[in-house]
Amino acid sequence: MPKKHSQPAGRKPRSDAQQNRERILEVAKAAFTRSGADASLDDIAKQAGVGPGTLYRHFPTRDALIEAVYHTEVEKLAAAQRELSANLPPIEALRAWMMLFVDYIATKQIIASALNSVVGGPSRLYDSSRVQVTGAIEALVKAAMKSGDIRKDLEPFDLLRALIGVSNVATGPDWHFSDQPVQTNDHQKHRADESIALEKCAINAGHIQ
Repeated sequence: MPKKHSQPAGRKPRSDAQQNRERILEVAKAAFTRSGADASLDDIAKQAGVGPGTLYRHFPTRDALIEAVYHTEVEKLAAAQRELSANLPPIEALRAWMMLFVDYIATKQIIASALNSVVGGPSRLYDSSRVQVTGAIEALVKAAMKSGDIRKDLEPFDLLRALIGVSNVATGPDWHFSDQPVQTNDHQKHRADESIALEKCAINAGHIQ
């Protein structure tokens, strides 16, 4: 009788490892939100359904885990830009991404105490993510300009600054990554939508005059 051939080794473990990593990051984000940088790593591992050894294989230090939580949120913004651009008209992709950016501001703030505990401070993390954030908004704005939905002189910088403004974050030289308190909810998202659409960017009925 012919022997049954097993599936190629390696594929499933890689998938499991990725799933473990994603669960750890999800649980860690919630834990850092509740408890700041002092959140128990052993509790995070337990709630994620993995052993402490698995957590430390992915994230050897507390700082490594905190940084990964933050970078994951930035990566979500970059991935969303690509997905939205591929599936929505340019102006709708831009609007949808702006709403995600409001969520990103909130996430950055709620884990701020943990970010501030990282060796060297959070500035290094913010600097490393700037390219991804600005690259995403620049690509979306460029596509909307090309489609004729927005005026040619709109600056992506101004668009992001307006979003941060309606999220009650002070806009200074480090406007992208202000440490001022912010609370985002459905009402503020509505304000952001109205303010950006009607006042800041003069978007009206899907078209900028």
